Amino acid sequence: MLDGRVAIVTGAGRGLGRAYARALASAGAAVVVNDLDADVAAETADAITAAGGTAVAHVGAVGGAEFADALVARAVAEFGRLDVMITNAGALRDRTLRNTTDDDFDLVVTSHLRGTFTCGRAAAARFREQGDGGRLILVGSPAGQRASFGQTAYSAAKGAIVAMTRTWALELAKTDVTVNAVVPTALTRMVATMPRVGDLVAKVDAGEPIPGGARRQGLGSADDVAPLIVYLASKESAGVTGQAIAAGGDRIALWTHPGEVAERLRPGGWTTETVSELFAGAYGERLQEFRPTPLDLEAIGNI
Repeated sequence: MLDGRVAIVTGAGRGLGRAYARALASAGAAVVVNDLDADVAAETADAITAAGGTAVAHVGAVGGAEFADALVARAVAEFGRLDVMITNAGALRDRTLRNTTDDDFDLVVTSHLRGTFTCGRAAAARFREQGDGGRLILVGSPAGQRASFGQTAYSAAKGAIVAMTRTWALELAKTDVTVNAVVPTALTRMVATMPRVGDLVAKVDAGEPIPGGARRQGLGSADDVAPLIVYLASKESAGVTGQAIAAGGDRIALWTHPGEVAERLRPGGWTTETVSELFAGAYGERLQEFRPTPLDLEAIGNI
């Protein structure tokens, strides 16, 4: 499906990024494996080549424009072109608002949001130069779509990435570049502290099957997300752009774009009193749920 195509995956040394890189290579793509950790970047690239695929490691932290440009240049130098950019890299700091420092916020937003911006911009410039389209696959999170306790910076960055997806899809359509956001869920070390979920992560690490009840709620391995990545990287996905697509376990779902859910007009405008009446009445029943959808722990079954 991806023969002759060249992809970059940032943050590809572990977890979801590693699964994406290996799946792309298995489908025929040449892959630039980026990670901040040189050892895991090399390990992923070596695993791909050992399996008969094509990959090189490129070590460094995303965020700055110079690094993003160098990453794209590496793909071109090694493989002659670039077709796909997957912006997966980013740091995490589990902090509530009052405990989030300026440094915490800057680290998370720089790695996730600025890293997506600079890598996406560098890839789009290369796509334009080549003149035959391309694929930008940005990585969001449920934390950017609904509330996520203790994730001030991460939620802000991931929500902005999905918003940026829509704008880039509009701007780049004329150059045949598609832009989509993947909203993955997987049983990786990032979710191991959640109640009962840590036991499921241990199952994945041990190579054991995941209960069907968990899989139906989007809880599977990193490999379960990879088929969507391969599809979005392919020529077959040319008609899909501007979307936020959830994937995990047995589920693939489309997130809605923000839209108004209620409207009231008042000739002459509103007063504080009439606004108060509106929210005490009609709008009181239309307030939107912001909390995350809770896991059905009973449906997960015995672990």
